[in-house]
Amino acid sequence: MFVISLTYTTPEEAVDVHLPAHVEWMKQAVADGVLLASGRKVPRTGGVIIAKAASRAEAEAFAASDPFVTEGVATVDITEVALGMTAPGLDALRG
Repeated sequence: MFVISLTYTTPEEAVDVHLPAHVEWMKQAVADGVLLASGRKVPRTGGVIIAKAASRAEAEAFAASDPFVTEGVATVDITEVALGMTAPGLDALRG
């Protein structure tokens, strides 16, 4: 499992131009079983994605394909996490 932290590198107005493409990218990632959860940072300085990938290289390729990244309005930081404990109902997240 990977936590992908996006940080905006441009004003929100520039980010918002690419929001529709980013949302479509995320919807496809959910359908593909890669994106497990996502949301905006508060305050809105970027976002966080919880992703399932077979390797760090796969997670990096996934993050690099985000329209926010390809359009240069955000950078990413990727952390691999090996969950050992989860709340009831989230056992499938442990690897």
